[in-house]
Amino acid sequence: MIDLRLLREDPDRVRASQRARGEDVALVDALLSADERRRSSGVRFDELRNEQKSLGKLIGKASGEEKAELLKRAGTLAADVKAADAQRDEAAEETQRLLLQLGNLVHPEVPVGGEEDFVTRETHGEIRDFAAEGFEPRDHLELGRLLGAIDVERGAKVSGSRFYFLTGVGALLELALVNAAMAQATAAGFTPMLTPALVRPQSMAGTGYLSQGSGQDVYHLPEDDLYLVGTSEVALAAYHMDEILDADRLPLRYAGFSPCFRREAGSHGKDTRGIFRVHQFDKVEMFSYVAPEDSQAEHQRLLEWEKQWLTSLELPFRVIDVATGDLGSSAARKYDCEAWIPTQGKYRELTSTSDCTEFQARRLQIRLRDGQGTRPLATLNGTLCAVPRTIVAILENHQQADGSVRVPEVLRPYLGGREVFEPVAK
Repeated sequence: MIDLRLLREDPDRVRASQRARGEDVALVDALLSADERRRSSGVRFDELRNEQKSLGKLIGKASGEEKAELLKRAGTLAADVKAADAQRDEAAEETQRLLLQLGNLVHPEVPVGGEEDFVTRETHGEIRDFAAEGFEPRDHLELGRLLGAIDVERGAKVSGSRFYFLTGVGALLELALVNAAMAQATAAGFTPMLTPALVRPQSMAGTGYLSQGSGQDVYHLPEDDLYLVGTSEVALAAYHMDEILDADRLPLRYAGFSPCFRREAGSHGKDTRGIFRVHQFDKVEMFSYVAPEDSQAEHQRLLEWEKQWLTSLELPFRVIDVATGDLGSSAARKYDCEAWIPTQGKYRELTSTSDCTEFQARRLQIRLRDGQGTRPLATLNGTLCAVPRTIVAILENHQQADGSVRVPEVLRPYLGGREVFEPVAK
Protein backbone atom coordinates (compact mmCIF):
# COMPACT_ATOMS: atom_id res chain seq x y z
CA MET A 1 0.00 0.00 0.00
CA ILE A 2 1.08 3.61 -0.38
CA ASP A 3 1.95 6.01 2.44
CA LEU A 4 -1.15 7.88 3.64
CA ARG A 5 0.97 10.94 4.37
CA LEU A 6 1.99 11.08 0.73
CA LEU A 7 -1.66 10.81 -0.27
CA ARG A 8 -2.57 13.80 1.93
CA GLU A 9 0.42 15.90 0.86
CA ASP A 10 0.30 15.18 -2.89
CA PRO A 11 -3.07 13.71 -3.91
CA ASP A 12 -2.59 14.88 -7.50
CA ARG A 13 0.41 12.56 -7.85
CA VAL A 14 -1.72 9.64 -6.70
CA ARG A 15 -4.55 10.65 -9.05
CA ALA A 16 -2.08 10.81 -11.94
CA SER A 17 -0.80 7.33 -11.10
CA GLN A 18 -4.32 5.91 -11.01
CA ARG A 19 -5.14 7.61 -14.29
CA ALA A 20 -1.98 6.24 -15.93
CA ARG A 21 -2.89 2.73 -14.76
CA GLY A 22 -6.36 3.13 -16.28
CA GLU A 23 -7.92 2.70 -12.85
CA ASP A 24 -10.58 4.57 -10.89
CA VAL A 25 -9.36 8.08 -9.98
CA ALA A 26 -12.42 8.61 -7.75
CA LEU A 27 -10.91 6.05 -5.38
CA VAL A 28 -8.34 8.68 -4.35
CA ASP A 29 -10.99 11.16 -3.22
CA ALA A 30 -12.97 8.44 -1.45
CA LEU A 31 -9.81 7.44 0.40
CA LEU A 32 -9.00 11.04 1.33
CA SER A 33 -12.50 11.43 2.73
CA ALA A 34 -12.30 8.20 4.71
CA ASP A 35 -8.89 9.15 6.07
CA GLU A 36 -10.22 12.55 7.19
CA ARG A 37 -13.13 10.84 8.97
CA ARG A 38 -10.68 8.41 10.59
CA ARG A 39 -8.48 11.20 11.91
CA SER A 40 -11.32 13.49 13.05
CA SER A 41 -13.17 10.64 14.76
CA GLY A 42 -9.92 9.67 16.45
CA VAL A 43 -9.48 13.21 17.76
CA ARG A 44 -13.11 13.25 18.95
CA PHE A 45 -12.64 9.92 20.74
CA ASP A 46 -9.47 11.15 22.47
CA GLU A 47 -11.21 14.36 23.61
CA LEU A 48 -14.14 12.43 25.06
CA ARG A 49 -11.87 9.93 26.78
CA ASN A 50 -9.85 12.73 28.37
CA GLU A 51 -13.07 14.37 29.55
CA GLN A 52 -14.22 11.02 30.91
CA LYS A 53 -10.99 10.59 32.89
CA SER A 54 -11.21 14.13 34.29
CA LEU A 55 -14.82 13.58 35.24
CA GLY A 56 -13.90 10.39 37.08
CA LYS A 57 -11.50 12.34 39.28
CA LEU A 58 -14.17 14.95 40.09
CA ILE A 59 -16.70 12.27 41.01
CA GLY A 60 -14.27 10.83 43.52
CA LYS A 61 -14.10 14.17 45.34
CA ALA A 62 -17.77 15.21 45.05
CA SER A 63 -20.76 14.44 47.26
CA GLY A 64 -24.53 15.01 47.45
CA GLU A 65 -26.30 16.69 44.55
CA GLU A 66 -23.04 17.63 42.86
CA LYS A 67 -22.00 13.97 42.71
CA ALA A 68 -25.39 12.96 41.38
CA GLU A 69 -25.10 15.49 38.56
CA LEU A 70 -21.58 14.34 37.77
CA LEU A 71 -22.70 10.69 37.69
CA LYS A 72 -25.52 11.64 35.30
CA ARG A 73 -23.00 13.39 33.07
CA ALA A 74 -20.68 10.35 33.29
CA GLY A 75 -23.47 8.10 32.00
CA THR A 76 -24.06 10.33 28.99
CA LEU A 77 -20.35 10.65 28.37
CA ALA A 78 -19.85 6.89 28.47
CA ALA A 79 -22.43 6.51 25.68
CA ASP A 80 -20.70 9.26 23.67
CA VAL A 81 -17.29 7.56 24.11
CA LYS A 82 -18.72 4.25 22.94
CA ALA A 83 -20.28 5.88 19.86
CA ALA A 84 -17.06 7.78 19.05
CA ASP A 85 -15.06 4.56 19.40
CA ALA A 86 -17.38 2.80 16.95
CA GLN A 87 -17.15 5.70 14.47
CA ARG A 88 -13.36 5.69 14.73
CA ASP A 89 -13.18 1.93 14.07
CA GLU A 90 -15.62 2.16 11.17
CA ALA A 91 -13.65 5.00 9.55
CA ALA A 92 -10.37 3.12 10.09
CA GLU A 93 -11.78 -0.03 8.47
CA GLU A 94 -13.10 1.95 5.51
CA THR A 95 -9.74 3.69 5.09
CA GLN A 96 -7.90 0.37 5.14
CA ARG A 97 -10.36 -1.22 2.70
CA LEU A 98 -9.94 1.60 0.18
CA LEU A 99 -6.19 1.78 0.71
CA LEU A 100 -5.83 -1.90 -0.21
CA GLN A 101 -7.59 -1.21 -3.52
CA LEU A 102 -5.10 1.45 -4.55
CA GLY A 103 -2.21 0.40 -6.79
CA ASN A 104 1.40 1.36 -6.24
CA LEU A 105 2.56 4.74 -7.51
CA VAL A 106 4.02 4.26 -10.97
CA HIS A 107 7.55 5.44 -11.69
CA PRO A 108 7.45 8.72 -13.69
CA GLU A 109 9.48 7.22 -16.56
CA VAL A 110 7.12 4.28 -17.17
CA PRO A 111 5.43 4.54 -20.60
CA VAL A 112 1.74 5.33 -20.30
CA GLY A 113 -0.80 3.01 -21.91
CA GLY A 114 -1.95 -0.58 -22.20
CA GLU A 115 -0.35 -3.91 -23.02
CA GLU A 116 0.85 -2.84 -26.48
CA ASP A 117 2.27 0.53 -25.39
CA PHE A 118 5.56 -0.79 -24.03
CA VAL A 119 8.92 0.67 -25.04
CA THR A 120 11.66 -1.62 -26.33
CA ARG A 121 14.89 -0.86 -24.47
CA GLU A 122 17.30 -3.29 -26.14
CA THR A 123 17.55 -6.45 -28.23
CA HIS A 124 20.03 -9.31 -27.95
CA GLY A 125 21.03 -12.25 -30.14
CA GLU A 126 20.45 -13.14 -33.77
CA ILE A 127 17.10 -14.39 -35.07
CA ARG A 128 17.69 -17.49 -37.20
CA ASP A 129 16.72 -17.47 -40.85
CA PHE A 130 15.28 -20.95 -41.21
CA ALA A 131 14.46 -20.39 -44.90
CA ALA A 132 18.15 -19.79 -45.57
CA GLU A 133 18.90 -23.03 -43.74
CA GLY A 134 16.48 -24.84 -46.05
CA PHE A 135 13.70 -26.00 -43.70
CA GLU A 136 10.48 -24.85 -42.09
CA PRO A 137 10.73 -24.68 -38.28
CA ARG A 138 8.51 -27.01 -36.26
CA ASP A 139 6.66 -25.65 -33.26
CA HIS A 140 7.55 -26.80 -29.75
CA LEU A 141 4.63 -29.21 -29.53
CA GLU A 142 5.62 -31.08 -32.68
CA LEU A 143 9.24 -31.12 -31.53
CA GLY A 144 8.14 -32.32 -28.10
CA ARG A 145 6.34 -35.26 -29.69
CA LEU A 146 9.30 -36.14 -31.88
CA LEU A 147 11.64 -36.07 -28.88
CA GLY A 148 9.25 -37.87 -26.56
CA ALA A 149 9.45 -34.79 -24.32
CA ILE A 150 5.91 -33.35 -24.06
CA ASP A 151 2.54 -35.11 -23.75
CA VAL A 152 -0.40 -32.71 -23.68
CA GLU A 153 -2.98 -35.29 -24.73
CA ARG A 154 -2.53 -37.36 -21.58
CA GLY A 155 -2.21 -34.16 -19.55
CA ALA A 156 -5.68 -33.20 -20.74
CA LYS A 157 -6.98 -36.72 -20.10
CA VAL A 158 -5.73 -36.69 -16.52
CA SER A 159 -6.31 -33.07 -15.52
CA GLY A 160 -8.02 -31.10 -18.31
CA SER A 161 -6.94 -28.42 -20.75
CA ARG A 162 -3.69 -26.50 -20.18
CA PHE A 163 -2.12 -29.41 -18.28
CA TYR A 164 0.72 -31.56 -19.60
CA PHE A 165 3.33 -34.19 -18.86
CA LEU A 166 7.06 -33.61 -19.39
CA THR A 167 8.49 -37.00 -20.28
CA GLY A 168 11.94 -38.40 -21.02
CA VAL A 169 14.27 -35.63 -22.13
CA GLY A 170 11.52 -33.09 -21.39
CA ALA A 171 11.65 -33.96 -17.69
CA LEU A 172 15.46 -34.01 -17.78
CA LEU A 173 15.47 -30.60 -19.49
CA GLU A 174 13.33 -29.11 -16.72
CA LEU A 175 15.67 -30.45 -14.04
CA ALA A 176 18.68 -29.13 -15.94
CA LEU A 177 17.09 -25.68 -16.28
CA VAL A 178 16.22 -25.50 -12.59
CA ASN A 179 19.68 -26.60 -11.50
CA ALA A 180 21.44 -24.25 -13.89
CA ALA A 181 19.24 -21.32 -12.87
CA MET A 182 19.81 -22.04 -9.17
CA ALA A 183 23.56 -22.30 -9.80
CA GLN A 184 23.59 -18.85 -11.44
CA ALA A 185 21.51 -17.35 -8.64
CA THR A 186 23.68 -18.90 -5.94
CA ALA A 187 26.83 -17.62 -7.64
CA ALA A 188 25.26 -14.14 -7.62
CA GLY A 189 24.73 -14.31 -3.87
CA PHE A 190 21.11 -15.45 -3.64
CA THR A 191 20.09 -17.88 -0.91
CA PRO A 192 18.34 -20.91 -2.49
CA MET A 193 14.84 -21.53 -1.10
CA LEU A 194 12.21 -24.23 -1.57
CA THR A 195 8.99 -22.44 -0.72
CA PRO A 196 5.41 -23.46 0.21
CA ALA A 197 2.92 -23.65 -2.63
CA LEU A 198 0.00 -22.96 -0.24
CA VAL A 199 -0.20 -19.68 1.66
CA ARG A 200 -2.58 -17.89 4.01
CA PRO A 201 -4.81 -15.02 2.83
CA GLN A 202 -2.65 -12.35 4.49
CA SER A 203 0.36 -13.53 2.47
CA MET A 204 -1.53 -13.41 -0.81
CA ALA A 205 -3.21 -10.08 -0.06
CA GLY A 206 0.02 -8.60 1.28
CA THR A 207 1.79 -9.11 -2.03
CA GLY A 208 -1.11 -7.61 -3.99
CA TYR A 209 -2.37 -10.79 -5.65
CA LEU A 210 -5.94 -10.42 -4.41
CA SER A 211 -6.24 -6.81 -5.57
CA GLN A 212 -8.29 -5.60 -8.53
CA GLY A 213 -8.49 -8.18 -11.31
CA SER A 214 -5.48 -10.27 -10.29
CA GLY A 215 -7.53 -12.35 -7.87
CA GLN A 216 -9.40 -14.03 -10.73
CA ASP A 217 -6.31 -16.06 -11.62
CA VAL A 218 -5.82 -17.41 -8.09
CA TYR A 219 -6.83 -20.89 -6.94
CA HIS A 220 -8.47 -20.83 -3.50
CA LEU A 221 -9.13 -23.77 -1.16
CA PRO A 222 -12.15 -22.47 0.83
CA GLU A 223 -12.25 -25.35 3.33
CA ASP A 224 -8.70 -24.56 4.48
CA ASP A 225 -8.72 -20.84 3.55
CA LEU A 226 -5.43 -21.30 1.74
CA TYR A 227 -4.33 -20.11 -1.69
CA LEU A 228 -2.18 -21.86 -4.28
CA VAL A 229 0.60 -19.47 -5.26
CA GLY A 230 1.05 -18.29 -8.83
CA THR A 231 4.68 -17.51 -8.04
CA SER A 232 7.08 -18.13 -5.16
CA GLU A 233 7.28 -14.32 -4.91
CA VAL A 234 4.30 -14.58 -2.54
CA ALA A 235 6.02 -16.88 -0.06
CA LEU A 236 9.34 -15.07 -0.37
CA ALA A 237 7.72 -11.68 0.30
CA ALA A 238 5.81 -13.03 3.31
CA TYR A 239 8.91 -14.80 4.66
CA HIS A 240 9.79 -11.71 6.72
CA MET A 241 6.20 -10.60 7.36
CA ASP A 242 5.79 -8.68 10.66
CA GLU A 243 9.56 -8.42 11.12
CA ILE A 244 12.05 -5.60 11.58
CA LEU A 245 15.33 -6.19 9.71
CA ASP A 246 18.53 -4.44 10.67
CA ALA A 247 19.76 -2.28 7.81
CA ASP A 248 23.22 -3.86 7.91
CA ARG A 249 21.61 -7.18 6.85
CA LEU A 250 20.40 -5.68 3.59
CA PRO A 251 20.24 -6.48 0.80
CA LEU A 252 18.66 -9.87 1.43
CA ARG A 253 18.37 -11.92 -1.75
CA TYR A 254 16.50 -15.21 -2.10
CA ALA A 255 16.06 -17.54 -5.09
CA GLY A 256 12.88 -19.56 -4.65
CA PHE A 257 11.84 -22.69 -6.51
CA SER A 258 8.22 -23.78 -6.40
CA PRO A 259 5.32 -25.12 -8.41
CA CYS A 260 3.05 -22.29 -9.57
CA PHE A 261 -0.69 -22.39 -10.25
CA ARG A 262 -2.72 -19.97 -12.35
CA ARG A 263 -6.33 -20.23 -13.46
CA GLU A 264 -5.63 -18.16 -16.59
CA ALA A 265 -9.22 -16.96 -16.28
CA GLY A 266 -8.75 -14.08 -18.70
CA SER A 267 -6.89 -16.03 -21.39
CA HIS A 268 -9.74 -17.90 -23.07
CA GLY A 269 -8.60 -18.79 -26.59
CA LYS A 270 -5.02 -17.57 -26.06
CA ASP A 271 -2.06 -19.93 -26.46
CA THR A 272 -4.26 -23.02 -26.39
CA ARG A 273 -1.70 -25.09 -28.28
CA GLY A 274 1.23 -26.53 -26.38
CA ILE A 275 2.67 -25.50 -23.03
CA PHE A 276 3.26 -21.77 -23.32
CA ARG A 277 0.26 -20.83 -21.14
CA VAL A 278 -0.64 -23.51 -18.60
CA HIS A 279 -2.31 -23.92 -15.21
CA GLN A 280 0.65 -25.50 -13.40
CA PHE A 281 4.35 -24.96 -13.93
CA ASP A 282 7.63 -24.73 -12.04
CA LYS A 283 9.64 -21.54 -11.70
CA VAL A 284 12.84 -20.14 -10.21
CA GLU A 285 12.17 -16.66 -8.82
CA MET A 286 14.60 -14.04 -7.50
CA PHE A 287 13.49 -11.84 -4.63
CA SER A 288 15.26 -8.92 -2.94
CA TYR A 289 14.76 -6.88 0.21
CA VAL A 290 16.60 -3.53 0.05
CA ALA A 291 16.50 -0.03 1.48
CA PRO A 292 13.99 2.11 -0.50
CA GLU A 293 16.73 4.38 -1.84
CA ASP A 294 18.47 1.33 -3.36
CA SER A 295 15.47 -0.20 -5.15
CA GLN A 296 16.08 1.28 -8.61
CA ALA A 297 19.69 0.10 -8.65
CA GLU A 298 18.59 -3.35 -7.47
CA HIS A 299 16.00 -3.43 -10.23
CA GLN A 300 18.75 -2.98 -12.80
CA ARG A 301 20.76 -5.77 -11.15
CA LEU A 302 17.83 -8.18 -11.36
CA LEU A 303 17.38 -7.29 -15.02
CA GLU A 304 21.07 -7.93 -15.70
CA TRP A 305 20.86 -11.36 -14.07
CA GLU A 306 17.85 -12.21 -16.26
CA LYS A 307 19.70 -11.05 -19.37
CA GLN A 308 22.74 -13.11 -18.34
CA TRP A 309 20.51 -16.18 -17.99
CA LEU A 310 18.82 -15.82 -21.38
CA THR A 311 22.14 -15.08 -23.05
CA SER A 312 23.60 -18.26 -21.54
CA LEU A 313 20.71 -20.19 -23.10
CA GLU A 314 21.69 -18.67 -26.48
CA LEU A 315 18.22 -17.24 -27.05
CA PRO A 316 17.44 -14.10 -29.07
CA PHE A 317 15.43 -11.74 -26.86
CA ARG A 318 14.45 -8.15 -26.25
CA VAL A 319 13.89 -6.11 -23.07
CA ILE A 320 10.76 -4.00 -22.82
CA ASP A 321 9.70 -1.30 -20.36
CA VAL A 322 6.15 -2.38 -19.52
CA ALA A 323 3.43 0.28 -19.83
CA THR A 324 1.43 1.56 -16.86
CA GLY A 325 -1.75 -0.35 -17.64
CA ASP A 326 0.08 -3.69 -17.63
CA LEU A 327 2.13 -3.34 -14.44
CA GLY A 328 -0.06 -5.13 -11.92
CA SER A 329 -1.03 -3.45 -8.66
CA SER A 330 2.27 -3.92 -6.80
CA ALA A 331 4.84 -2.79 -9.34
CA ALA A 332 6.04 0.77 -9.72
CA ARG A 333 8.05 -0.32 -12.76
CA LYS A 334 8.49 -3.59 -14.60
CA TYR A 335 10.80 -4.89 -17.29
CA ASP A 336 10.01 -7.99 -19.34
CA CYS A 337 12.54 -10.06 -21.26
CA GLU A 338 10.83 -11.57 -24.29
CA ALA A 339 12.38 -14.39 -26.30
CA TRP A 340 11.85 -14.83 -30.02
CA ILE A 341 9.51 -17.74 -30.81
CA PRO A 342 10.17 -18.71 -34.45
CA THR A 343 6.84 -20.38 -35.28
CA GLN A 344 4.89 -17.45 -33.83
CA GLY A 345 7.11 -14.91 -35.53
CA LYS A 346 7.21 -12.66 -32.48
CA TYR A 347 8.76 -12.07 -29.09
CA ARG A 348 7.02 -13.58 -26.07
CA GLU A 349 7.59 -12.96 -22.36
CA LEU A 350 9.99 -15.36 -20.65
CA THR A 351 11.11 -13.38 -17.62
CA SER A 352 9.93 -10.30 -15.77
CA THR A 353 11.31 -8.12 -13.00
CA SER A 354 9.36 -5.63 -10.89
CA ASP A 355 10.32 -2.87 -8.46
CA CYS A 356 7.54 -2.87 -5.87
CA THR A 357 9.16 -0.08 -3.81
CA GLU A 358 7.58 0.00 -0.31
CA PHE A 359 4.15 -1.20 -1.47
CA GLN A 360 4.35 -4.84 -0.38
CA ALA A 361 6.43 -4.13 2.72
CA ARG A 362 3.78 -1.75 4.08
CA ARG A 363 1.05 -4.33 3.57
CA LEU A 364 3.15 -7.10 5.12
CA GLN A 365 4.52 -4.95 7.96
CA ILE A 366 8.18 -5.46 7.03
CA ARG A 367 10.51 -2.70 8.16
CA LEU A 368 14.20 -1.92 8.32
CA ARG A 369 15.95 -0.45 11.33
CA ASP A 370 18.85 1.96 10.96
CA GLY A 371 20.34 4.84 12.94
CA GLN A 372 17.27 6.98 12.31
CA GLY A 373 14.70 4.47 13.56
CA THR A 374 12.41 2.07 11.69
CA ARG A 375 10.76 2.50 8.29
CA PRO A 376 9.34 0.31 5.50
CA LEU A 377 11.88 -1.27 3.19
CA ALA A 378 11.52 -2.06 -0.53
CA THR A 379 10.90 -5.41 -2.22
CA LEU A 380 11.69 -6.51 -5.76
CA ASN A 381 11.13 -9.70 -7.70
CA GLY A 382 12.45 -11.19 -10.91
CA THR A 383 11.65 -14.41 -12.72
CA LEU A 384 14.83 -16.25 -13.61
CA CYS A 385 13.31 -19.34 -15.22
CA ALA A 386 9.64 -20.08 -15.88
CA VAL A 387 10.23 -23.64 -17.04
CA PRO A 388 7.58 -24.39 -19.72
CA ARG A 389 8.05 -21.13 -21.60
CA THR A 390 11.82 -21.54 -21.47
CA ILE A 391 11.47 -25.07 -22.86
CA VAL A 392 9.31 -23.67 -25.69
CA ALA A 393 12.00 -21.12 -26.57
CA ILE A 394 14.86 -23.63 -26.38
CA LEU A 395 13.15 -26.27 -28.53
CA GLU A 396 12.10 -23.84 -31.23
CA ASN A 397 15.27 -21.77 -31.41
CA HIS A 398 17.75 -24.66 -31.23
CA GLN A 399 15.94 -27.14 -33.48
CA GLN A 400 17.63 -28.75 -36.46
CA ALA A 401 16.26 -29.92 -39.79
CA ASP A 402 15.95 -33.57 -38.73
CA GLY A 403 13.84 -32.71 -35.67
CA SER A 404 16.72 -32.93 -33.21
CA VAL A 405 17.46 -30.05 -30.84
CA ARG A 406 20.89 -28.73 -29.92
CA VAL A 407 21.42 -28.39 -26.16
CA PRO A 408 22.80 -25.00 -25.03
CA GLU A 409 26.26 -25.42 -23.56
CA VAL A 410 25.25 -24.04 -20.16
CA LEU A 411 22.84 -26.96 -19.68
CA ARG A 412 25.12 -29.77 -20.81
CA PRO A 413 26.80 -30.35 -17.41
CA TYR A 414 23.33 -30.96 -15.97
CA LEU A 415 22.45 -33.44 -18.73
CA GLY A 416 25.44 -35.73 -18.50
CA GLY A 417 27.26 -33.85 -21.23
CA ARG A 418 24.51 -34.42 -23.80
CA GLU A 419 24.86 -32.07 -26.76
CA VAL A 420 21.75 -32.96 -28.78
CA PHE A 421 18.27 -34.26 -28.11
CA GLU A 422 17.52 -36.83 -30.80
CA PRO A 423 14.06 -37.74 -32.12
CA VAL A 424 12.61 -40.94 -30.69
CA ALA A 425 9.43 -40.97 -32.79
CA LYS A 426 8.67 -40.14 -36.39
